[in-house]
Amino acid sequence: MNNDDLIVLEDVCKIYRMGQEQVHALAGVSLSFSSGSFWAIMGASGSGKSTMMNLIGCLDRPTSGTYRLNGNDVSKLDDDALSEIRLQNIGFIFQSFNLIPQLTVLENIELPMFYQGHSPEESQSRASEMAERVGLSDRLMHRPTELSGGQQQRVAIARSLVNDPPLILADEPTGNLDTATGEQILELLIDLNEQGKTIIMITHEKEVAAHAKHSLHMRDGLVERTTANGK
Repeated sequence: MNNDDLIVLEDVCKIYRMGQEQVHALAGVSLSFSSGSFWAIMGASGSGKSTMMNLIGCLDRPTSGTYRLNGNDVSKLDDDALSEIRLQNIGFIFQSFNLIPQLTVLENIELPMFYQGHSPEESQSRASEMAERVGLSDRLMHRPTELSGGQQQRVAIARSLVNDPPLILADEPTGNLDTATGEQILELLIDLNEQGKTIIMITHEKEVAAHAKHSLHMRDGLVERTTANGK
């Protein structure tokens, strides 16, 4: 383990039980992601990439092996402890945006700060700052249904940033967007990475993966290969 490694997985296995059958979603993965890196995780359906993302995002625990995030072993923490780790360390961006339709743009961005117990004044100020950062200052009182897909994804990105986490996990962040809008979202992720955020992105598109600095290809629950993208 290097001092600049934000994420370290050591012989991580994840087994799901479906009746009498055992499914080895991850079959002994060992790898690390350095702080400030930008990775694309690729692989066919069933390759283990979504399971990998869930483990890195502290949404699930490994069956065996060790996962260290920022030097802390989070492999066997309970749900409450994992929730706190997520709030402090990880921002999530999803293909389907996962915004709450009844809330305004500002309120959606504020949500992570609400769960951390920040004051309404502090939450609003920080959320407004993040909205400006992603170009949505003029949409604060709009609701998700009043926004384009690209604008909704910008809200999701602002929400992922509001607690200033070191790690951003993006699951097919351009999957529901047209090509031009997707390119804008990818440029925003590149900017965030250049500002020091570690970004790990799942994608099945080579053109999208090429925006990352490194690609990780998975197959049958294992890392098949890693490549540098020359950026």
